[in-house]
Amino acid sequence: MIKKEDKIKIYKRCFKYFMIASFMAFLTLYLSQETGYYEYDIRRKTSFTKEQIEQFEKDVAAGKEVDIEDYLEQPDRDYGNKMSNMGYQISSQIGDLVKLGVDKLFGMLNKMVDE
Repeated sequence: MIKKEDKIKIYKRCFKYFMIASFMAFLTLYLSQETGYYEYDIRRKTSFTKEQIEQFEKDVAAGKEVDIEDYLEQPDRDYGNKMSNMGYQISSQIGDLVKLGVDKLFGMLNKMVDE
């Protein structure tokens, strides 16, 4: 049987690693937002190339019916493979477990406050 002190050490260690992982995830997302990567990616996806603008102007001058989707280059690329699918499944399961744990934690806290 595990001693109470050993359980506390295990819980502290797990909590420490969870906090480190959470901090690293936060730091990564924060830095990508601060460096403007997300805005750059959106701008790159929505901007026209010079050739697309010229083709659009020719079509307007010729009186053709124009649709913005005809001029955007949106190649459908599927980067999925077995490893990425497995990573997605694992991360989904981890997310479900974290959600369950947080729900139970707040449920216990709610019971403690209600008593």
